[in-house]
Amino acid sequence: MSETTTETTDEAGGTEPHARLSTAPVESTAVPGSFGGRRAPGPWGWITWTGREVLGWVRWFWRQLTSMRTALLLLLLLSLAAVPGSLIPQNGVDPMKVEDFREANPKLTPVYDALGMFDVYSSVWFSAIYILLFVSLIGCIVPRTWQFVGQLRGRPPGAPRRLDRMPAYTTWRTTAAPEEVREAALGVLRKRRFRSHAVDDAVAAEKGYLRELGNLAFHLALIVMLIAFGWGELYKSEGNKLIVEGDGFANTPVQYDDFRSGSLFSYDDLEPFSFDLDDFRATYAESGPNRGTPRTYEAALTYREGVDGAERKKVVEVNEPLEIGGSKVYLTSHGYAPVVTVRDGKGEIVYSQPVPMLPIDQNITSQGAVKVLDGYRDPEGEEEQLAFSAVFVPTFAGKGSGTMFSQFPALEFPVLAVAGYHGSVGVDSGIPQNVYQLDDRKMKQFKDENGDTLRKMLLPGETMELPDGAGSITFEKEIKEWANFQVVQQPAGGWALGGSVVAIAGLSGSLFIQRRRVWVRARSGDDGVTVVEMAGLGRSESARLPQELGELVGLVHDRAPTAPAADPEDSPVPSPEGADK
Repeated sequence: MSETTTETTDEAGGTEPHARLSTAPVESTAVPGSFGGRRAPGPWGWITWTGREVLGWVRWFWRQLTSMRTALLLLLLLSLAAVPGSLIPQNGVDPMKVEDFREANPKLTPVYDALGMFDVYSSVWFSAIYILLFVSLIGCIVPRTWQFVGQLRGRPPGAPRRLDRMPAYTTWRTTAAPEEVREAALGVLRKRRFRSHAVDDAVAAEKGYLRELGNLAFHLALIVMLIAFGWGELYKSEGNKLIVEGDGFANTPVQYDDFRSGSLFSYDDLEPFSFDLDDFRATYAESGPNRGTPRTYEAALTYREGVDGAERKKVVEVNEPLEIGGSKVYLTSHGYAPVVTVRDGKGEIVYSQPVPMLPIDQNITSQGAVKVLDGYRDPEGEEEQLAFSAVFVPTFAGKGSGTMFSQFPALEFPVLAVAGYHGSVGVDSGIPQNVYQLDDRKMKQFKDENGDTLRKMLLPGETMELPDGAGSITFEKEIKEWANFQVVQQPAGGWALGGSVVAIAGLSGSLFIQRRRVWVRARSGDDGVTVVEMAGLGRSESARLPQELGELVGLVHDRAPTAPAADPEDSPVPSPEGADK
C-alpha cells in the first residue's frame, strides 16, 4: 500500500514545499474569489471573503451604473418608455377614453393593467428607469466636476519634446532673443483668450474649457429637469370644468367636472380664485380650402383673486391662459348649449335650462342628453323620470339633403333632433354615469301613433308633444355657447424650462466648442540664431486647428520675424503643416 503524503500548514496559512509537490489527494479549503484572493479556512476567513466579494460586486455595479454608456442607454430607455404614454389612453389625462378602450379591447385590458400601461408615468418600471437615470447622472457628474475643477486650477501641460510630431506644426529662425519670442507669444495667446504660461524654454497654452463646462451643464440640466418633473408630478393638480355663458366657477374640488392631483398634493394648496364666463366668441373661415377653420377663439372672463378680490376682466385665448398665482386657466374646447324647456301633462315647467352638447366632429355636430330627475309626474300622477337623447347641428344641410351632420361650425341653420324616454334614468343606483350620455337600460321609449319610436327634428321655437298627454319638450330660440377650461397648478415648471434652456446651451457648447493646445518653443541654435517652433493639438477632431495655428503664427512672426537670408526668396513666412488639409 502506498503512503499518503499529508499536507501541512504553516503559521502564515501556506503549505510546506514538500506538501505542494505531493500528488496525494487533499481536502481543499481555499475558495477562489471573483475579485482576487482566496477564502481562508474558518469563520473569519468566510467573513472576510464574503465582505470582499460583496464590496467588489457593489463597486462593479456602481462603475457600470455611473458610466456614460449606461447614462445614455437609460436616457434612450426613458424616451422609449414614454411612447406608450402617448399612444395609450392614460387615467391621469382622460379616464373616459380609458374606459372606452377597456370596452373596445377586453383581451388587451388585463395585459395592460398588469403592465401599468394606463398609468405609464407612475408605473414601477417607468419610475425605476427614472431613478436609475437620476443616480447615473449624479455618479457621472460628481467625479467629472472635481476633475474639471482640478484642470481649471492647474496649468496647461508643458511642451512635448518632439513638437514636429503634432498634427499642426511650423518652425522658423529669427534674430529675436528666445525670451523676446516667448514674451511675444504669451501676449498673443493671452490676447486670444488662451490660458498660457511659460515652462522652461517654451510657452504652453490651452483654450476651449467651455466644452467640458457645456458637457457638465448639459448633464446637470438633465438632473434639474428630472427633479422638476418629479416634483411637479408629486405636487401638481389638474382639473377640467365646462362652463356655459353666464355661469361661473370657484376653484374648489367640488366645482370640477374631473380633478386629478399628485400624491403629495393637498386641497389647501389650491389657489383661491373664481371667474365667470361672460361671453364666448368664435369666427370661422367662410370659404376656401380652410373653410370652417377657427379665426377667432376667445372667452371673455370676469375673475376675482382670493375670496373678496376685486373684479377684473380678461380675454382667454388658445395658448394664452389666465394666470393667477401658481395656477393657469387654459381654454381647451367649446360647443353649444341649446336652451330646452320640458313641461308635464298639465303644462307645468319641470325643466328649463341650457343643455351642453359635446362635439363629435370639426363642424360641431354634437350629442347630449336632457335628464329630468325631479318634479315630473306621468298622466296618472305617479312620479317618474324623463330623458331625451339629443343631436344638435349648428348648420343643417336641409331636409332631404343628408343626415344630422353639421355643414359648418357657426350657427347658420341650427336644428335639434330629440327622442323621448320615460322610466328610471339610473342616477339613484349609486353608480356614477356620464351626464352627457343617456343610460336607457331602465327606460322605455315614447311611441308615436304608428307605434314607431317618437323622434323629431326641431327648429328654434318648435315643440315636440309627448303621447297620451305626457308633456312636451321645446327647443327655445336662445342658444348659448359653452367653453371648457383646464385649470393647471404644477410647481417647478420654471425650473423645468430653465433646465431645458441650459441643456440646449450646454449641448451646443459641447458639440461646437473645440478644446485645443498650443505650444511655442524658442531656443538658441548652434549658430546663435533663435529657432522658433509652434505646434497645435486638438483634444478632439477640428478642421480649424491648422488655420487657427496659422493665424497665431502670423501674429508671433510679426513680432519675431524670420532672420534675413542671402536670398530673400529663401525666407518666406512660415505656415503650419496641415493647413491645406
